[in-house]
Formats: sequence, structure tokens, C-alpha cells
Amino acid sequence: METRKSCSSMAALFLFIAALMASSSIAAKPTPSFEDNFNIMWSENHFTTSEDGQIWNLALDNDTGCGFQTKHMYRFGWFSMKLKLVGGDSAGVVTAYYMCSENGAGPERDEIDFEFLGNRTGQPYVIQTNVYKNGTGNREMRHSLWFDPTKDYHSYSILWNNHQLVFFVDRVPIRVYKNSDKFPNNDFFPNQKPMYLFSSIWNADEWATRGGLEKTDWKKAPFVSSYKDFAVEGCRWKDPFPACVSTTTENWWDQYDAWHLSKTQKMDYAWVQRNLVVYDYCQDHERFPTLPWECSISPWA
Repeated sequence: METRKSCSSMAALFLFIAALMASSSIAAKPTPSFEDNFNIMWSENHFTTSEDGQIWNLALDNDTGCGFQTKHMYRFGWFSMKLKLVGGDSAGVVTAYYMCSENGAGPERDEIDFEFLGNRTGQPYVIQTNVYKNGTGNREMRHSLWFDPTKDYHSYSILWNNHQLVFFVDRVPIRVYKNSDKFPNNDFFPNQKPMYLFSSIWNADEWATRGGLEKTDWKKAPFVSSYKDFAVEGCRWKDPFPACVSTTTENWWDQYDAWHLSKTQKMDYAWVQRNLVVYDYCQDHERFPTLPWECSISPWA
């Protein structure tokens, strides 16, 4: 009887040690590095990382900026990154975080944009978002923020499915861009082409700050934006047509709850609409005497 108890105790001990070793090996699994997800597009000497490879810095000086892109293309999903923007006097500087169906600005590209427009010291950053379908954009919105994006990292995310595009800042929806089957030609909602995810820093002082009135002060260079915690849950593209792009609702980002805002998200979105919108192309009747079709689609549905 004693021997049986002893064997039983030893077996339990071995099982415990095995479970502990397994959990330790899981915990010790390395976090994906920059190289696991991205390639540098240009100016590798303007790109640096932290010692552990988990923070990535892009620098802009009077010679050039820098940029990177994902190694894979995706069609639909959730895409998120934490950014800390250029501090101090960043007038004329644009940090871009976006998705695009091409490596360059091709005439038939689809594109989903976050652009962070630099400022003079003490003035707030402005986020510009835009959506392109088959090379046509002109769907800008601009928002101010409720925090200083240069002091710490904040998450900027895109939810993309066949029903809606939602731009999030720290999980707060700031823009909702809807699809609709009422417009069968669909010349406004990008849902056919897979996209890479990019980020870059570059000089745009001809338009970025106060319509180009404020120029980049190169004495303040280099201008550095920082990134970490890239996360993607999406359908990785695989030629000729991956099964995951079908509306099967197998993935959370393509299920009914992701087709519209939740009750809490609607409250947050309403607060953003009341307090943070700087510009909305759907309200610009001088620029668009006849508003684009998509402006008639309710973001609340």
C-alpha cells in the first residue's frame, strides 16, 4: 500500500514538473521581432531598434525619411500598432501608417490611411484619415486628439471587413466608413484587393501644417517616430484566392458583431463626432456640391 502511494506521489510530482517546464517554455517563446513581420522600404540607415528589437524608430532629416512594410498582404482583418509621434516642433513632418494594395502610389491602388500631421511646438497634432478605391481618394477626415501623442505610445488600429472600415485610436472608434449593397457599382469601398501595411516618415511641408504655411525647421532634425506591439488578426493573402476572404464568419473580425459598432462604441463615436472632428469631406459642400454616394450611408447602422 505504501509503495503504491509513493509511486502515485512520484507520478504526480513528475506531471507537475513536466507541466511547469512546458509553461516555462511557452512563456520563454520569443516575441516576434521587426524582421519577422516587416521589410525596410528605403533608407535603412535611418532605421534603428531598441536592444531587444521590440521598439522601432524611423528618422527624417534633410536628406531623406524612412519607411517599412509588412512581408505579407492581407484582405480583411484587425491591424494594430502602437506609435509615439515626433515631439516638439514637427511642422511639415508627416508620419504615415496605412494599408495599400501596391508598393507605390499606383493609379489603380486601394488604400486606407492614417496620417499624423506635425505641428509647431505647443499646438495639437491632427490625424488625417483617407480611403482610396481604384486610385481615387479625396475622402479625407481630420481629427484632433484627447491626449499628447508625443509623450507615450498609443494604439492606432484598423478594422476591415466587407461591411465596414473602422479607424480606432486606443480602441475608440474615430471614423466609421461603411459599405452598402445599395450601390452595386461600388466605386468607393475597397474590398477586392489585398493590401500590405506600411509606415513611413517624410517631409510634406507644402501642405501638412496649416495648408503649407508652416515649413519644416531642419535645425530641429532628426525627427523620430517610434513603433512597437504590431498585431494582426487577418486573412493573409495567398494566390490565387485564399479561402479566408469568403464571408464565412469563422473569424471574429468577419462576424456579425464586427459589422457595426457596439453600444459602447457608438457612445464613444458620438463623443468623438461632437468634440474632435476638424474636417469631414461629407460636410464640405463647397468642394463637393453633389456629395459622394457614400456620404448618404449611416455609420450608425
